[in-house]
Amino acid sequence: MDMMKAVILDKPTKGEDVVLSEIAVPEVKPGWVLVRVKAFGMNHSEAILREFEIENDYIQKPIVPGIECVGEIEDPSDSGWKKGQKIAALMGGMGRSFNGSYAEYALLPVHHVFPIESALSWEEMAAIPETYFTAWGSLFQCLRLTKEDKLLVRGATCALGYVAVQLAKALGCTVVGTTHRESKMEFLKEAGCDECILDDGSLRGKVSGVTKALELIGIKTVKDTMMCVEQGGIVCNTGVLGKVYEWNHFDPIKDIPNGVCLTGFYSNYPTTKMMQDIFSFMDEHQLKSLIGATYDFENIREACIALDEGKVNGKIVVKVGD
Repeated sequence: MDMMKAVILDKPTKGEDVVLSEIAVPEVKPGWVLVRVKAFGMNHSEAILREFEIENDYIQKPIVPGIECVGEIEDPSDSGWKKGQKIAALMGGMGRSFNGSYAEYALLPVHHVFPIESALSWEEMAAIPETYFTAWGSLFQCLRLTKEDKLLVRGATCALGYVAVQLAKALGCTVVGTTHRESKMEFLKEAGCDECILDDGSLRGKVSGVTKALELIGIKTVKDTMMCVEQGGIVCNTGVLGKVYEWNHFDPIKDIPNGVCLTGFYSNYPTTKMMQDIFSFMDEHQLKSLIGATYDFENIREACIALDEGKVNGKIVVKVGD
């Protein structure tokens, strides 16, 4: 039986306790393809999985975490694809309902694997799937962003916020970015924000003219964010950086300001068209994927520690294969 290296979790695990194990390479089956993982991006949701979510019954245990990857088709099964074809894969239960990308090989359902054509390196491609898809869906599907908008990105120094700023500026928007760390104010300027705000929990009276807002802190601050947009504006709640996951005693009549729309983006349903649109937009605007740090797979422990600490500016990418 062929063996591979992978991260295996069966209980809450701190980054410093993550290790590589040897497990069998998964056997291919109809409707699924075996992917040789070349690289994967890391996500806040994977830290949540390790911190406490793994205790829930809906998480398959033991589980290989990882909700996205890029790589090559190793065994196409009945998909009609070719061995060696470049792909990106994300969501659809990866790393929760079935084993994900923290491994040398991943067995993935065809409907969440997407062919890609790109001259980018594996590391550059790995920074795109989940983060850019989530930013893209939040900005264009939910916020219906146009170049005339003034966009507030609350929590802009996380990887998703950084990408949202990049895409919005490429479109031509005015962008306001926030951070709760004074040490990251300069980073907001370098990212392209037209206005930078140190967030102490309340933005009311500190920003004006905002027509669209991307809320990445989450329920902890979304009421305050809704008070910062103009009538007719839209707030999209996408992130949970504030670690508040449910909105108790929510009264939509009182808590949503008159004339303001509240929506949210759930990134579990990527499509081939959306993925192609993202790569085309980046090519058109000559954008490079934003990487904060790159680690070799052998150093996955250090990568997980960096993810937990939240000190990396931009996406953390792990290189698995050559």
